[in-house]
Amino acid sequence: MAEIKFYCTDPVPLELHKVRIVQKLDLVPVERRVRAMAEAGFNTFLLQNRDIYLDMLTDSGVNAMSDRQLAAMMVADDSYAGSATFTRLTDKLREIFGTEYFLPAHQGRAAENILAMSFVQPGSIIPMNYHFTTTKAHITRLGGQVEELISPQGVELTSSCPFKGNFDLDRLERLMADKGRRIPFVRIEAGTNLIGGQPLSLGNILAVADIVHRYGSLVVLDASLLQDNLYFIKTREEAARDLSVRQITRKIADAMDIIYFSARKLGFARGGGIALHDRALYERMRELVPMFEGFLTYGGMSVREMEAMTVGLEETMDMDVISQGPLFIRYMTEELEKLGVPVVTPAGGLGCHLDASRFLPHVRQEEYPAGALAAAAYIAGGIRGMERGTVSEQREADGSEHLASVELLRLALPRRVFTLSQVRYAVDRIKWLYDNRDLVGGLRFVQEPSSLRFFFGRMEAVSDWPDRLAQAFRRDFGDSL
Repeated sequence: MAEIKFYCTDPVPLELHKVRIVQKLDLVPVERRVRAMAEAGFNTFLLQNRDIYLDMLTDSGVNAMSDRQLAAMMVADDSYAGSATFTRLTDKLREIFGTEYFLPAHQGRAAENILAMSFVQPGSIIPMNYHFTTTKAHITRLGGQVEELISPQGVELTSSCPFKGNFDLDRLERLMADKGRRIPFVRIEAGTNLIGGQPLSLGNILAVADIVHRYGSLVVLDASLLQDNLYFIKTREEAARDLSVRQITRKIADAMDIIYFSARKLGFARGGGIALHDRALYERMRELVPMFEGFLTYGGMSVREMEAMTVGLEETMDMDVISQGPLFIRYMTEELEKLGVPVVTPAGGLGCHLDASRFLPHVRQEEYPAGALAAAAYIAGGIRGMERGTVSEQREADGSEHLASVELLRLALPRRVFTLSQVRYAVDRIKWLYDNRDLVGGLRFVQEPSSLRFFFGRMEAVSDWPDRLAQAFRRDFGDSL
């Protein structure tokens, strides 16, 4: 990836692609945004797309495909069994990861279900650098428990640590020595989702694998956000600077026993699967694919998406491709930081993350400050983000609230989707909201599912703060949307 300098202006992220298809967007009036938020139960997942201007909820399944991916979809082989499309995908995974076997699944959480059903039983302990919502749900529903071993820097939201997703190796060593018999596998999550998309270093990944293998357990990599992590290893880790993206990927993959991923993130398509080196592990999980997903050569995926995934995996080895997300995220993060808005630093992958605890210090954690900030950001600018805090947790067995380690609003930047002017618009509206933060209040549940409540739980504002926020918007912006 070449460094591109500007002559008469400060550098900005430079798109290394051109736009050939566009989708019309609407920016509805602030009064409609207040009503839409109430209709959605103050849950951004339940908003209707027609009411959204910038959809920064997630990068899952909404990254822009390349022209080569779209072209590849036209040569798909839709045979139920023995599909040539499946062979091409398996061959590409073998080329990139060095894995011999592949089990297809319709997306990442389906792969998590297969892994959990194969290895987790009551009393199992699954260590990981940090949990993800669906991962934890699959493990706990089968009687297992998650043990988070993130490094101390991982939950320090403001720092200069380049690899805040690293494992605490001393804690891992002690846990393996003490409870190793109850640990079927250790999960490594590249680009830790819930703490700001923060990466692990190559050195830390290899050290984790060495410790775990010495105690006879398996090492499992969640590679869904691997592409951002590869970029950060290449640009932040001195020992990896002279390695190509492909070489870094292979070093990681060679140290893993199992690699699973959501292709809605990795590969810019829609699907997922499990890649393995060992035939015995493959056969242990194989029967669950036709039972829950589909036949072994499609696993619930469209073969057209599988062809797109094959091309997308190859494009993930290109620094010009994988740099686009991190560069735009860093730009947005640094612009907000200049304006005094509390953000997670250093900028990670997946999106720009606002620190709701510092943004709304007057909102008690029991009233869900990250959820309130997500609702307020939508009212302020038609921007849909995702709460990554206590709403994304689940209650303890006794019904008490499990307060999250961090309260974040994630503003995802799907790759090659938003323009720089749209990012600057988001920065402007977030800054306005920060200057009017005292108007924002908390939320409370009115419909609360027992698990994964952030997907379809419904809340309400604890006061009339949404209306007062809209009134302030009209006062400052007049007739503007």
